[in-house]
Amino acid sequence: MSYEKMSGTELNYEPCQYGESRLLFRGPQKALDEPFVAFLGGTETYGKFVPQPFVSLLDEALPINCVNFGYVNAGIDAFLAEPSVLHIAQQSKVTVVQVMGAQNMSNRYYKVHPRRNDRFIGASNMMQMVFNEIDFSEFHFTRHMLGTLCARAPDRYAMVRDELRMAWSARMKLLLNTIGGKIVLLWVADHAPETAMGTSGLGPDPLFVDRLMIEELRPMVDDVVEVVVSEDAQAQGITGMQCTDMERVAAQRMLGVAAHQEAADALRKPLAKLT
Repeated sequence: MSYEKMSGTELNYEPCQYGESRLLFRGPQKALDEPFVAFLGGTETYGKFVPQPFVSLLDEALPINCVNFGYVNAGIDAFLAEPSVLHIAQQSKVTVVQVMGAQNMSNRYYKVHPRRNDRFIGASNMMQMVFNEIDFSEFHFTRHMLGTLCARAPDRYAMVRDELRMAWSARMKLLLNTIGGKIVLLWVADHAPETAMGTSGLGPDPLFVDRLMIEELRPMVDDVVEVVVSEDAQAQGITGMQCTDMERVAAQRMLGVAAHQEAADALRKPLAKLT
């Protein structure tokens, strides 16, 4: 079926569960009784609106099963709260961990939903004291809340951003140590990791993560694969993506078909060497 014919229709992700996890991952479900590579990550790993995400492309290209544990809008907390998924990752030949943004984590300032990590649950007492002019009851998503703080109180917002960066580093170390074994850290975005945080706006995804934070994790992993999506791939937009008309705006913010191919190409040799 051509991509043109698939556009405008809803994609069947064949949602499935593994072990005792309550998270619904992208199918088709894979058997775990043979050697496999586990992929943990957020929306990009899941492959929202993409008929064949990079995990599926690698499953076809490598002589080993590739199992997609990507979860839409996941932060690190989604996986740390799922011992069943962590146990499965411990059994894998290699685990690929996507660099996810730092905004979708509970921290000293606010709490997120334990599974749907982009959902803002509430502000801590400290947050309410620091931003006493803000009504936090109006927020349902972390990005909306942080964007408002950044616009209305940029100096105090920087305190929250720094807290998230520190929490991200600590929690990533915990995640990597818990998984153990062979690990590949994957950066996939439309830009390379920056060496300093920007001064205007929230910044690009993965939010608040920079080069120094990644380099701090390098001794804990077997490889770091950086995929900076090419301009040609970005220019293709939603070509080949499968979404309804109402989903087109959301799809425009996602990695496209060509970007997933570039991610698969970048990961193929490192994974072949480690497996």
